[in-house]
Amino acid sequence: MSYLENFKYEISGPLEGRKLVFLHGVMGSGANWRRVVPHFQETYRILTYDQRGHGWSFKPKSGYAPEDYSLDLKMILDELNWNKVVLIGHSMGGRNALHFAQKYPQRLEGLVIEDIGPQGNFAAMEKTIRMVEMVPVPFANKFAAKQYFDNEFERVLAENSKGPDAVQRAHILAQYFYTNIESRADGTASWRFSKDAILSSLRLGHFQPRWDAVRDLTIPTLFIRGEHSGDFPKDEFEKVLALHNPNIRGVEVPSAGHWVHFDNPSGFISVLDEFLASL
Repeated sequence: MSYLENFKYEISGPLEGRKLVFLHGVMGSGANWRRVVPHFQETYRILTYDQRGHGWSFKPKSGYAPEDYSLDLKMILDELNWNKVVLIGHSMGGRNALHFAQKYPQRLEGLVIEDIGPQGNFAAMEKTIRMVEMVPVPFANKFAAKQYFDNEFERVLAENSKGPDAVQRAHILAQYFYTNIESRADGTASWRFSKDAILSSLRLGHFQPRWDAVRDLTIPTLFIRGEHSGDFPKDEFEKVLALHNPNIRGVEVPSAGHWVHFDNPSGFISVLDEFLASL
């Protein structure tokens, strides 16, 4: 069996095109990039996939550190015979991409890290863990799950959020969580992902700072931050740029939070277009 068969994946674009790989964030899937990929697929050869423990890919009981995700990517690229790619990672995917760049720099033409820094955001990690833990899976059915996320889950999130857009953000997050619920053979509904994998990914991804990986970057790298992001604090973003690594540049995308490519897809695409043209 090929290693790639462990994953739900999609490849699009011309065979001879420059290779782009997109890595989604925690609890996400390759489908998270559906607003972005169409803009690039006429010119670039693109790979998106559900990382281990996520979506419809395989779900081993252990192995959810950035090192494990990076090895998956290396084996996938070897199988596809893609010698050099531009790697784009969001959130957890950005952490995994950063480790890949440190371990296999010769395989990268460029690196894009979307809204995550090298420090490790323990507050954001703990908040996400609490949200996952509070969901009372399994539900009797998908309708019961929908009722829960539309009402109790969204209400609790709104009450514990700050800012004028707290209600709107709670609604978006509740809907995102609900998209990760699937029906089971017995009619009940539960997580599409492996809960243990998600919790391990969160803890191991934030376990240690990775400033050394950023300092040592030898390939063109773009750090993207959402203007209103709480996951990649502005002072950490500025600290990355203050390292004066000539291979690193940074852009803050307006009207966006942590999900830059979702909150402001045109802004994200424009920034990525410019970076790719510079390589």
